[in-house]
Amino acid sequence: MEPVLDFERPIATLEKKLQDLRDLSKQEGLDLSSEIQSLEKKIATLTDEIFKNLNSWQKVLLSRHPNRPHTCDYIEALFPNFLELHGDRNFGDDGALVAGIATWPPQKPGQKGSNGLSKDSILILGHQKGRSTKQKMHRNFGMAKPEGYRKGMRLMEMAQRFKLPILTFIDTPGAYPGIETEERGQAQAIAESMRLMFSLDVPIITVVIGEGGSGGALAIGVANKVLMMEFSTYSVISPEGCASILWSDSKLAERASECLRMSPTDLEKLGVIDGIISEPKGGAHRDWNEAFENMRQSLVKHFTPLVEAKPKKASASAPAKKTTTKTKSKSLVEGQSANRIDRFEKFRKMGMKAIAHTESSSS
Repeated sequence: MEPVLDFERPIATLEKKLQDLRDLSKQEGLDLSSEIQSLEKKIATLTDEIFKNLNSWQKVLLSRHPNRPHTCDYIEALFPNFLELHGDRNFGDDGALVAGIATWPPQKPGQKGSNGLSKDSILILGHQKGRSTKQKMHRNFGMAKPEGYRKGMRLMEMAQRFKLPILTFIDTPGAYPGIETEERGQAQAIAESMRLMFSLDVPIITVVIGEGGSGGALAIGVANKVLMMEFSTYSVISPEGCASILWSDSKLAERASECLRMSPTDLEKLGVIDGIISEPKGGAHRDWNEAFENMRQSLVKHFTPLVEAKPKKASASAPAKKTTTKTKSKSLVEGQSANRIDRFEKFRKMGMKAIAHTESSSS
């Protein structure tokens, strides 16, 4: 049985009745088309009504829906030639952070063979949560450890050398806070990853596909363009973490979510993100193919200009233009770095204001 959130139950009940009608029509050879159409309209109207009036906490729950497409699902659908790379060359490999090389542009979902347009290679990084119990344990529920972020840094440095644009997918409640990760330098790994991304002169685009929590998200979220799925969330801290710190009670997470301004619409108004990717009616978990196509179109729209404008290697046969190339490259680096720093500063200030507002509302 598929998991259903509380506010989705009325829709699920009607969908069950609709399926029963279809089965009855097929088995008994009855013409129930008018009843089926009427029920379909009722479901569409109810879905619109419910999802237009979601509160902050319901949006958080929706961003965590276990049936939402994960990073590997988007990669499999849009980048079928993806080659995964492993290990940080220091401690080990981290299944919570997937990384590898693919070709650009993304293919249409279900398309077989090459689209004939692939000209550029890109680096893809993303959190992966897993679905079955075994997968979730292997992926550590999408909470990366230091070796995951160091793997990411190793490959981002490789992308810098070979001038590969970088695409990252964020879907994590936060970096893993266990004792062993602190012993291996979790905070340092996150800080170094962010610092590295500020300094890269290759274009970077980030997409929040589920929940984007705390430093675990920011570690791969310093980008030229930041996009969010319609029902995703992005915050400097999870609602549970915020409630635990301020009120010593994680059960007040719903209250904290109201103050954190985690939704794409709020973040777009604040200038923290650049765009919102629409989801299928009722959320991405209801129609993966439509979610994949919406993702593809948005990536092509926002990332293609960056890919085409990426810095090129200086030609050995044209030494006279060497200085000009360096100057342009330096200008591009400075411009991209300033863009990323400005966005990060907005995100930091937003978090500080949200927490201050939460504290004042509790007094």
